[in-house]
Amino acid sequence: MSPILQSLANGSARGFRSFVAGSASAIAIAHYNSPRVTAYPWSSASGFGTKYADPATLPNGTGNAVAFKAQGDAIAVGHYGIGPFVSAYPWSASGFGTKYSNPATTPTGAAFGVAFRAQGDAIAVAHLNSPFVSAYPWSSGFGTKYANPATLPGYTGQSVNFSPSGNDIAIAGYGTPRVTAYPWSSGFGTKYANPATLPAGLGRGVDFSPSGNDVAVAHSTSPFISAYPWSSGFGTKYSDPATLPTGTGKGVAFKPQGDAIAVAHFNSPYITAYPWSSGFGTKYANPATLPTDNGRGVSFSLQGDAIAVGHDLAPFVSAYPWSSGFGTKYANPASALSGLGNGVDFN
Repeated sequence: MSPILQSLANGSARGFRSFVAGSASAIAIAHYNSPRVTAYPWSSASGFGTKYADPATLPNGTGNAVAFKAQGDAIAVGHYGIGPFVSAYPWSASGFGTKYSNPATTPTGAAFGVAFRAQGDAIAVAHLNSPFVSAYPWSSGFGTKYANPATLPGYTGQSVNFSPSGNDIAIAGYGTPRVTAYPWSSGFGTKYANPATLPAGLGRGVDFSPSGNDVAVAHSTSPFISAYPWSSGFGTKYSDPATLPTGTGKGVAFKPQGDAIAVAHFNSPYITAYPWSSGFGTKYANPATLPTDNGRGVSFSLQGDAIAVGHDLAPFVSAYPWSSGFGTKYANPASALSGLGNGVDFN
């Protein structure tokens, strides 16, 4: 079975979205400054298309994270502000629809991570204040908030992701153990045991591999990226990459086909990528044209033929063709972002 078809069998959001009938290819970036989320049509041949119109009702604070629903019909933004800290919109080939109603019980602080379950029936938000993660049923909008986990994640949730099967959920955060995971079945189950070897610093990003057999955490202290086998819990930590990222890991993403992993991080080259096969391979060469400053978010296209990085200085997002490494950087969007790019996702 091909890797993408295997992703479909596993319920992978990335693999599934590639095959949704009628879904349009797009890229969205959560960023500082109004409109706080910006989206463009996407073509692997030409890169960024003409910017979609901004949402009629904008997120009310800095956009920190963005996620498309696997089925391609909704988009959510985690943000600062005075609440609701998460804003969601219908999505179509025309762009943003009318904002969904806010959750009845909103997250308790600024949202730094947001993720839909691959099956499209739940959404989770990693956020600043206790309980540090909030999750809701999803059916054309937010349902009644699920009960908090019995054992909460470490403080300040920074990133959240469901496993491809939808049977597990992981949160990266500042407080020990830096990454926390739970079974998922219409809500949080009993917390899994912590990894035997914890990430070495503040957890900033988390992602499961498309097969669901691995989980990776970007964090603030060397080695800046830690990865573990996953099988209803954390296995023994994989060896660190031979060539480490050069600074705080902010975002991490597996390629949808499962054969590469990328880390957005502080300090040049701002993005570092490796082959992946049950562990890190030899680092890919840096892009010929680097992002202009600290990397904050990273995402591969669903077909695995492009990679995008949100970063600190203009143009605030950089994208590259991908084929066993970085190709020549795509032209910057004609309509530039208005502030540093925090989160990025392809539809």
